[in-house]
Amino acid sequence: METRALLSRRRLLQLTAAGGALLGAAALGGCRGLGAAEPQLLLVRGQLPAAWWKALPEPWRARPFDTPQALLQASAAPQPAPTLVALGDGWAPGLPPARLAPLAVEGLLRELDPMALAPSRLFAPLGAPTLAFPWAFGTWVLLLRNRSDLLRRRDEGWGLLLDSSLRGRLVLPSSPRVVIELALRQLGLAAADPGALGDPRLPQRLAQLRRQALAFDERDGVQLLLAGDADAAVVPSQRALPLLLRDPRLEALLPESGSPLSWQLLLQLAADGDGAAPMPLEWLRDGLTLPLLDRLLAAGWVPPLPPQRLEPALARWPRRLRPLLLPPPAVLARCTNLPPFSAAEQGRWQTLWDGAMGPARGAG
Repeated sequence: METRALLSRRRLLQLTAAGGALLGAAALGGCRGLGAAEPQLLLVRGQLPAAWWKALPEPWRARPFDTPQALLQASAAPQPAPTLVALGDGWAPGLPPARLAPLAVEGLLRELDPMALAPSRLFAPLGAPTLAFPWAFGTWVLLLRNRSDLLRRRDEGWGLLLDSSLRGRLVLPSSPRVVIELALRQLGLAAADPGALGDPRLPQRLAQLRRQALAFDERDGVQLLLAGDADAAVVPSQRALPLLLRDPRLEALLPESGSPLSWQLLLQLAADGDGAAPMPLEWLRDGLTLPLLDRLLAAGWVPPLPPQRLEPALARWPRRLRPLLLPPPAVLARCTNLPPFSAAEQGRWQTLWDGAMGPARGAG
């Protein structure tokens, strides 16, 4: 399967004002009782637990969209009322910085683990304003179907991706950036290490991974795994956890070397109309506490709470799955964020990806 994917999850979206306005109008028309002055929450279906967004207090209203692209197009139109947006950190850079308003959530942020501070600033330096509320985080895990032999070799970490039995039976992420990050971890390197991207072993390692892959598609690729066409898939932990609860054929591991992190964020668009609605702080806090916390965890969403706050809810999970929900401190310390690229960085990573993929296409 060929791939010429763009380098990062943070794809640059070319939005037209006309297309955004039309889609925004269509979405408004399909939303029950949405008035011009009502504050609203824009979300992608399946990317925010229904039990949570349906509990929004009055006068807030939810506007679900089918895709992040559709949500971003709608958000490009003027917003007549205070508007919250729920997006992953890979899509959040599609919101123009000038459109974002600081969030008054400092009290809630103090309840979170310190690792949530960087995404709350959208990875800007210390002292930058709070532009996001990081309500959930996740890792990337290796999901296996009926491969207890590989699970027993978990000490090999991400090196398992190169096992000869997985040739043509492995689904890798659609994000080249995540694949490159995994290749670096196989080599004992980190993207922040000086010279890591110039390591002469890296292109060869990427070519090896390319030859292993049946597909680069962590979303629909899960179906290949469930159907038996693949034996292993690298997927976000949020997608793996609900499957692990109900399918005994599946097991998963997060290697000791960690993985990239992904974040789910709530951001606020500046309103073009008069007046402002107070932030629904109690609604936000509800997502961090029982009983709703159990609903979030069951769907794979893990709030970045201190371990002692999560332990009562984690105790109700099977012991084998708890480290996937909240990795041990040593593993979590090796997990890294994926801050937005500068144009120069994106070009460098894209060149590395294209160079590594070219020779692999002719390698069978």
